[in-house]
Amino acid sequence: MKNKKRSLLAALALGASFGFAEQLDVEKDELKFGFIKLTDCAPIVIAKEKGFFADEGLQVSVIAQPNWKTLLDNVINGELDGAHMLSGQPIAATIGFGTKAHIITAFTMDLNGNGITVSNSIWEQMQENDEALDTEKPAHPITADALVPVVEEKLEEGEKLQMGMVFPVSTHNYELRYWLAASGIHPGMYTETDKGGRTDAQVELSVTPPPMMPAVLEAGNIQGYCVGEPWNQQAVAKGIGVPVTTNYDVWKNNPEKVFGVAAKWAEENPNTHLAVVKALIRAGKWLDETDSSGALINRQEAARILSRPDYVGADFDVIKNSMTGFFYFQKTDKRPMPDFNVFYKYHCTYPWYSDGIWFLTQMRRWGQVTEPKPASWYHEIAKEVYKPDIYLAAAEMLLEEGNIDKEDIPWGTDGYKEPTSDFIDGITYDGRDPIGYLNSHEIGNKDTIGSVALN
Repeated sequence: MKNKKRSLLAALALGASFGFAEQLDVEKDELKFGFIKLTDCAPIVIAKEKGFFADEGLQVSVIAQPNWKTLLDNVINGELDGAHMLSGQPIAATIGFGTKAHIITAFTMDLNGNGITVSNSIWEQMQENDEALDTEKPAHPITADALVPVVEEKLEEGEKLQMGMVFPVSTHNYELRYWLAASGIHPGMYTETDKGGRTDAQVELSVTPPPMMPAVLEAGNIQGYCVGEPWNQQAVAKGIGVPVTTNYDVWKNNPEKVFGVAAKWAEENPNTHLAVVKALIRAGKWLDETDSSGALINRQEAARILSRPDYVGADFDVIKNSMTGFFYFQKTDKRPMPDFNVFYKYHCTYPWYSDGIWFLTQMRRWGQVTEPKPASWYHEIAKEVYKPDIYLAAAEMLLEEGNIDKEDIPWGTDGYKEPTSDFIDGITYDGRDPIGYLNSHEIGNKDTIGSVALN
């Protein structure tokens, strides 16, 4: 069949009828995408390696970046057309925390995927404080309760426990803070003058690039960290640390990374953007495909591809653990975790407004947003950043082409997930009521202005 070209306008038109395997009339067909060496860059890598980008008429180079700041800067300056981003990055840039730039996302790359690891010595002290942890397979979830005496002892000695996270607006930062605060440990506040977020801190958090986490832990510069895979499993493999929890237990099925582009780039390249989202949706589906027994059938191949030095560059045997649905907490504690990485199911690729609002509540909770904001502000910012109309246009085309099933997509949603209490502290999050959620926590900022929730 001869390829036909079509426009974004046509794709968005209600009731439009499309032929199969038609390509968009893209404005730019040679693209460069950035990523950080983490397994959740998989949708971009798989879209390239399995030919999904090529099916859309795109030639894509996938280029590793040294850190999250450089990655964002390169998207802003046009060196990159788009990138694997922390969910907080497009939001923070748009509101001007750090670098000011309007960044948008029309695609969420994955759910879950992170862990919190502590050094062997800290784990031994936690076991001493809670004998239930002193077993080869302790019950999960593990809270930070057993860490409280360790923190207090260090404070009495004039020291603070040092823990690493990957970036100030990373999920990892907020998850580590959430885990600590849920047990009454203050992780520190950001202020106008304290950009490191250490004001009132009982534990000091610092930025460490993901691939360096195990080495910095082994050197003793930090005593724990929150990071994505494969760097928690690497600590187990090297015998230098113990993952005490995953972010699945901190917040079940939490959003992790997004595919971000500059708003100006999206305006100038609407068909190209749509084609990219189509390819990424297909990659997510491929990554989550299962057989009749529910076993993930493509993850071994994905782990092999990701292990290449031009991608994640970690040992295949380390990467395949979490990617194939298992996770080692200790060498004696291997557990099935089929949802450790989710790339497609649970409507995870849809850009939910409520996901963006959660990140905004954390920015305000910890002082990165320095002044109180009305509830309306949270909803407005989420809609500036998250672009479900582009996602749904891409999904409509894929449905017409027979590449996805209708039930794969949350058609007709208002962009807000239902309230959930699947957090380690049991507190309910409702994206329609950001102020109410913000005020439900004991540690962190609380607001009273403009607190009316959406109906």
